Amino acid sequence: MSAQLPVAEPAEVRRAALRLIRADGRAFAAVLGLNVLAAAAGLVGPWLLGRIIDDVRAGDGVHVVDRLASVILVCSLAQLLLARWARYVGHRFGERTLARVREQFVERALSLPASVVERAGTGDLTARGTADVTVVGNTLRDAGPELLISCAQALFILGAVFAIAPLLGACGVLGLVGIWFALRWYLRRARTAYLAEGTATSDVAEILAATASGARTVEAFGLQRGRITASRRTLETSRLRRMRTLFLRSVFFPAVEVSYVVPVVAVLVVGGVLHARGAMSLGAVVAATLYLRQLGEPLDQILMQVEQLQSSGASFARVEGLARAPRAVASGSPTPVDDRIDVTEVRYSYDRGGEVLRGVDLTVRPGERLAVVGPSGAGKTTLSRLLAGIDAPRSGSVTVGGVPIADLDPEQLRRQVVLVTQEHHVFLGAVRDNLLIAEPAADDTALWAALAAVGADGWVRELPDGLDTELGTGGRRTDGSRAQQLALARVVLADPHTLILDEATALLDPTTARHTERALAAVLEGRTVIAIAHRLHTAHDADRVAVMEDGLLTELGTHDELVAAEGAYAALWRTWHGD
Repeated sequence: MSAQLPVAEPAEVRRAALRLIRADGRAFAAVLGLNVLAAAAGLVGPWLLGRIIDDVRAGDGVHVVDRLASVILVCSLAQLLLARWARYVGHRFGERTLARVREQFVERALSLPASVVERAGTGDLTARGTADVTVVGNTLRDAGPELLISCAQALFILGAVFAIAPLLGACGVLGLVGIWFALRWYLRRARTAYLAEGTATSDVAEILAATASGARTVEAFGLQRGRITASRRTLETSRLRRMRTLFLRSVFFPAVEVSYVVPVVAVLVVGGVLHARGAMSLGAVVAATLYLRQLGEPLDQILMQVEQLQSSGASFARVEGLARAPRAVASGSPTPVDDRIDVTEVRYSYDRGGEVLRGVDLTVRPGERLAVVGPSGAGKTTLSRLLAGIDAPRSGSVTVGGVPIADLDPEQLRRQVVLVTQEHHVFLGAVRDNLLIAEPAADDTALWAALAAVGADGWVRELPDGLDTELGTGGRRTDGSRAQQLALARVVLADPHTLILDEATALLDPTTARHTERALAAVLEGRTVIAIAHRLHTAHDADRVAVMEDGLLTELGTHDELVAAEGAYAALWRTWHGD
C-alpha cells in the first residue's frame, strides 16, 4: 500500500478554520448578528402566549388577545425574514470560503515534490481534492450557517426559560444532561472512525485508478483475478469502516431523541406542582413548556450538524494535511555558475527495496548529447529522476553549476532541467492552453514554432479550430503519440538548458520518433540533451554513450569507441541489428 499523505492535528484544523473566518470576518459577523436577531424574534411568541393565558384568566377582554396576537404575527414574520437573510449571507460566506479552500488545496498540491505524490499515490490526492473538499464545502455552505442559527436559538430559548422561572430553567438544563453523555461518548470515537473511513476511500480511489490506467497490462499478463481480489479486499475494508461510522450514528441519534423529552416532562411536573401550590402562574408554565418544546428543533439541528462536523472535520484534517507534507524548495536558492552537471558517488534506494544506484560517477558537459543505455532495471530511470531533481540521492551529490539540483526552487529547476518521460497528460482545454502551461507569455508564432519543432503542426492545423480546438473529455480526443508530441512541444517552450528524455518518444512509431528526435536535436542545438532509451539509434547520434548495468556505470565513451571495445554496449548494438 502506498504511503498516505499527512493528516492535520485537531489544533491545526482549528487554526486553519479561524484563518478562513478572519479572511471574511465582516460576512461572518453579519451572519452571527442576523442569527441573533432571528433567534430573539422567535422568543416573543411563546412569551406572549403565556401573557395571553394569564390575561384571559385575569378577565381581560378580546382586544388584549388581538393586540398580543398581532405582535406575535409581526415577530414571526420578522424571524422568517431575518432567518432567510442570515442563510443567504451564510451561504455566500460559505461559497467564498470554499473557493479559498480549493485554491489553497490546488496551490499546495502543485507545490508538492513529484516524489511525494508518487509515493502517496494519485488516489489519495484525488480523494482529498474531490470527496474531502466537497464535504468541507457542504459544511461551510450548509452546516455552518445552520449550526450558527440553531446555537443562537438554543441559547436564547434557555435564557428565556430562566427569565420566566429560574427553577424551571434549571429543570430544563438538568434534563439535557443525557445529551452531554451521549455526545461525549460519540465525540471520543467519531474523529478516529471518520479518518479511517477517509483513508479507506483514498485506498479505493488508488486501486481503481491504478487498475484502470494499467488495464491493458492486466489483460496482457492475465492479472484480472489478482486485481479483482485486491479491489474486493479494499472495498470490504471501506465497507467495514463505513459501517463503523454508521454504528456510531445509530447509537448517538436515538439516545439524543430520547433526551429531548426529559426536560419537557421535568418542567411540566415541577411547574404543575408549583402552579397547584399557587407559586407559579399557568401562563409561565405554558410559556416555559413551549420554549422547551421549541428547543427540540435547534438541538436536533445542532446535534445533526455535530455529526456532520465530525465527518467534515476529518475531511478538513485530510485537506489541511497537505500543509504538513514536504514542500518543493522555496524561492531564493543559489544560482548555478554554469550548466555543467556532476554526479559524484551517488547511491540511491527506494523505501522498500535494495540499492538501485551503487556509486555512480558522471559528468555531463554543457551542450553535450549523452545517451544512457542498458537493460531494464539497470537504474537508468532512477538516474534520470536524480538528474531532474525529482529525488535526492541517499548519499553522494548531483549538482548543476556547483548547486545540488534537488535544492533548486521549482522555477529555477524548470529553467535548468526538464525531464520528459513516456508518461504524458493532455489537460482539459484548448491546444493553446495545453502549450501555454509551459510559457504563459508565448504568442501564437512561438506556439506554432514549438509544434513544428516536434512535427505536430500538421495535425494541429487540420483540427477544426486549430490552436483553439478543445481537447480531452467533451472535445477532440488525442492518442498517445499526439499527447506525447504536445508534451515535447511544452518542453521546447520551456526552453531549458538541459533536457532529459526518458523513453520520451516510446509511444511514437519509429518513423515519427526518429523525425521528432531529429527535430528536437535541431531546436535544442547548443543545449545539453540526456536521452535514456532502448532504441540505439539515439546512442549512435549522441556525443557520448553511458552504459548502466545493475546500478553501476560500466562504460562511457563515443559510439565508435564502445563498439570497438567489444563490451556490453557492443553486445547491445549487435543485438539491436540482429547479429
